[in-house]
Amino acid sequence: MKTIGLLGGMSWESSAEYYRIINETIGNRLGGNHSAKCLMYSFDFAPIEELQKAGNWEQATVVMIEAAISLQKGGADFLVICTNTMHKMADEVQQNIQIPLLHIVDAVAAQIVKQKYRKIGLLGTMFTMEEAFYKGRLADKYKLEVLIPQKADRQIIHRVIYDELVSGKIVPSSRDEYKRIVETMVVKGAEAIILGCTEIGLLIKESDCTVPLFDTTKIHALAAVDFALQMSQ
Repeated sequence: MKTIGLLGGMSWESSAEYYRIINETIGNRLGGNHSAKCLMYSFDFAPIEELQKAGNWEQATVVMIEAAISLQKGGADFLVICTNTMHKMADEVQQNIQIPLLHIVDAVAAQIVKQKYRKIGLLGTMFTMEEAFYKGRLADKYKLEVLIPQKADRQIIHRVIYDELVSGKIVPSSRDEYKRIVETMVVKGAEAIILGCTEIGLLIKESDCTVPLFDTTKIHALAAVDFALQMSQ
């Protein structure tokens, strides 16, 4: 088994899910008292959030690279960034380390393509929904048609993530809003929905919606397990 390097704390709520899913899955696959070999660098999220709000992606990239290098030096065999938004600097991180980075978009897109969906709705932070680093990779590399909510709904999704979900607050009225937004996208032709923020899976489940949901936290964590076990074979 190879050692998984986890860049977490963005937020710790979703990072805890990564840790739980990875260790439970390793235990189920290997049996006995097995658990994952992993290292986690867990950020204080407040300064990261301030960099995001200020649009200071240059400094955010610097701190991400520094953390990635520390995980590599600590013995990680590959790296997982436990957040969708901070994949904005995934290419720069990969260029500054000598171990593989398991990209969240590639893990999710592989499952979407496998199930033969082509028109996909995307929920996430404003950065993830609006900027090319995420949508562009889905479209250019995997030929997926990506739908995003209208601006007012994007603002609702973003607010709920930062004001509620990163603090572990589950608000029923917010769940209702998310369900409404998903159904609006379904009407527009979305065959499935990407939960493109690692906290959204804490709020809505597939049973809440009329189309399949691709929970990026779960998919990425399971891909990390696959990679850790495959690398050791």
